[in-house]
Amino acid sequence: MKAFHLGTVNPSEYQHKEIVQDVRQLKQLALKMGLFEPSVFFFTCIIGHILALEVAAWLVQYYYGFSLTTFFITVALMTIAQAQGGWVQHDFGHLSVFKSTRMNHMLHFFTMSVMKGASSKWWNHLHYQHHAKPNVIGKDPDVRQEKLFVLGETMPVQVAESGKSSMPYNHQAKYFPFLGPPLLFPVYFQFTLFQYMWTRKEWTDFVCVIVFYARFAVTYGPLIGLLRTLLIYEAVRVCESVWFTWVAQSNHLPMEIDKDTERPWLELQLAATCNIEKSMFNDWFTGHLNFQIEHHIFPTMPRHNLFRIAPYVKSLCEKHGLPYTVKTMSEGFLDILKSLHLSGQIWFEAYYGHLVEEKEQE
Repeated sequence: MKAFHLGTVNPSEYQHKEIVQDVRQLKQLALKMGLFEPSVFFFTCIIGHILALEVAAWLVQYYYGFSLTTFFITVALMTIAQAQGGWVQHDFGHLSVFKSTRMNHMLHFFTMSVMKGASSKWWNHLHYQHHAKPNVIGKDPDVRQEKLFVLGETMPVQVAESGKSSMPYNHQAKYFPFLGPPLLFPVYFQFTLFQYMWTRKEWTDFVCVIVFYARFAVTYGPLIGLLRTLLIYEAVRVCESVWFTWVAQSNHLPMEIDKDTERPWLELQLAATCNIEKSMFNDWFTGHLNFQIEHHIFPTMPRHNLFRIAPYVKSLCEKHGLPYTVKTMSEGFLDILKSLHLSGQIWFEAYYGHLVEEKEQE
């Protein structure tokens, strides 16, 4: 694989020998504790319950036909299956399920292309950049949102001064729930997915995505008709998109978002991530990405072991005076809106202040 340049690391990182050594020792401890060993039972249960939900969704339509009640039941079952499929493809994408890299790639391709109708290569292209430079403007694709939203404290000023503001960002906290979560999957991701496959000539992925749509149509079409099948599909995509967006953004959007200042790697990961407190529901609902800090420090660690390394990561942060942020899920969701409101106000002051300065100069 050809290397590509994402950014520069500040030379001062190499001077922090103690913290670098501590991280290496922590990884060795995790290896000794067997925390990089995946549980076959765990991942079998995850995939099993996804397949069971998909079958159950089809059986509802098969036995009871299409009605308002069965529509909502089918959409609910399929949404859970697709959302959980999204978390498990993430596991394969991070090479954390099998010791064999090839097997991880094969199952990642299967879960993304066949089960979810997307491209594993497209996901890798975007997600690996995110892990390399999380929340770094111009480097992390996840914060490339200035067409609709301005994030952090630096981006609002940059957008205001550029004269290319395309939205009333001072109201973004109000319109985010209606434009962000519901439209991410069915609109933005669909556009970027097909754009990526077409421009990169990823024809294998393209064919498999088409097979996914064909499978969905053949599965439900003969039972309820193509129009109702399309209605179910779009409803599932919207619901899954809402689920994913609130979970994913709660870990990152309220955290520091800035241009590339060449921060040391560990400090960068901690500044850009936070955790959501552990519970059985939170673990399942977030695909264990409520342990986002640990995931960013040890991205290949199987998710079911992240909670076991968490106390050691917290101790490491305390030792070196680094932030270790944990929130409730409701706090995480609310902080998204608070952060958007603050960024919107920064843009408003910078934008209209900039216009006043231009008029005064004239």
